[in-house]
Amino acid sequence: MNKFAVLFTSSIGRKIVMSLTGLFLASFLIVHCGVNACLFVDDGGLTFNEAAHFMESNFLIRAVEYLLFAGFIIHILQAIVLTMMNRKARGSKGYQLQKANETSTWYSRNMGILGTILFFFLVVHMIHFFIGLRFDEVYEYGEDAKGHANLYANVKDVFMNPWVGVFYVFCMIGLGFHLQHGFASGFQTLGINHPYYTPMIKIIGYFFSVLLPAVFAAMPVYFLLKF
Repeated sequence: MNKFAVLFTSSIGRKIVMSLTGLFLASFLIVHCGVNACLFVDDGGLTFNEAAHFMESNFLIRAVEYLLFAGFIIHILQAIVLTMMNRKARGSKGYQLQKANETSTWYSRNMGILGTILFFFLVVHMIHFFIGLRFDEVYEYGEDAKGHANLYANVKDVFMNPWVGVFYVFCMIGLGFHLQHGFASGFQTLGINHPYYTPMIKIIGYFFSVLLPAVFAAMPVYFLLKF
């Protein structure tokens, strides 16, 4: 029990929890990106609605959804605590941290800012696409030709607003920077640091942090150009 408590209270323990939850959330992004890529199928949204229906009705996925929400909450809370601890350390060791910052990247030093942007994006994203579908007794956008909730019409309606599109693209740039640092550092924190594996992890992390946000950012652009 003491070891479990240390995992959530010590600095290294918090970083391990951050890494585990971050990598778990990254795996979710792959699934989410795969489903959202169905938006680009030119069939009036039938493929996307069917994929979304599968995600919505599958018992296993619904069960994992609770773990996903828990992962988000734990990841965010640990990030807040670690940011506060780093700011406190900055006050007493300003010179040492300033020298360390000279060799670090901008996005690695500002993960708190990037995380705040992504948290705000997550709230807006949930309002746009999750709450109405899950909690309204009658879904506002009705059903498609196959009888599935017409989430495609929902996505189209949201992304037809250019300002929403700009907001989503901006947040996806922030996601890319967040993943660029978080992916590799997550493995390093877990002790997976080897001359053979680490370069490969960094390469995978680079493509991961570019391709996934690019697909997400392409969605509002696609709808604005198509319609």
